Amino acid sequence: MPKIVDHDARREEIARALWRVVRRDGMRAASVRTIAAEAGWSAGAVRYYFPDQAGLISFAMDLVARRVETRISAIRNEGSITDIVLRYLEEVIPLDEERRAEFDVWLSFVAQAQAESGADGLRELLGPVQKGLRDLCHSLVTGLSESGALREDLSIDLETERLHALIDGLAMHVSIQPDRTTATRVREILGAHLKSLQP
Repeated sequence: MPKIVDHDARREEIARALWRVVRRDGMRAASVRTIAAEAGWSAGAVRYYFPDQAGLISFAMDLVARRVETRISAIRNEGSITDIVLRYLEEVIPLDEERRAEFDVWLSFVAQAQAESGADGLRELLGPVQKGLRDLCHSLVTGLSESGALREDLSIDLETERLHALIDGLAMHVSIQPDRTTATRVREILGAHLKSLQP
């Protein structure tokens, strides 16, 4: 009986090997050879799934986005609106090892795109992900408004942008200064921000 190969699982395995190489040694070290060695495969096997490095990097970036989306879709809308909003926001900030790995790799990809393609390439790369994060912030702010947890004098669009900027900034601070910007501190900051929006 022929062996059944899960090609999606193998692609993900290679992408995770890329993540490990990038986190440990940086983007410059992420060659087909080093990724293959990290995954315990031959370079030919890696090229079978990803004929070029651009395709592998694109898949690895998409994997980060899909993992975040999966976690967000699993969140239960239980409790107060503030508790629900906090749960969503915590999923897009690197508060544990898994999310830190994703964010570190994402930052490396962004820096590489900036170096290779300049601002235009960076905008193209970040566009869909940033739109997804903005849409999430808009949905959460709208939910606060509809639940009476947003002051009537506040603009939903402006508060969406403020929340988006806050999330981006906190994620960067957690990545760069994890001892200072702890998970507890992040939750305190988010809680204080949401409280400041209430009537």
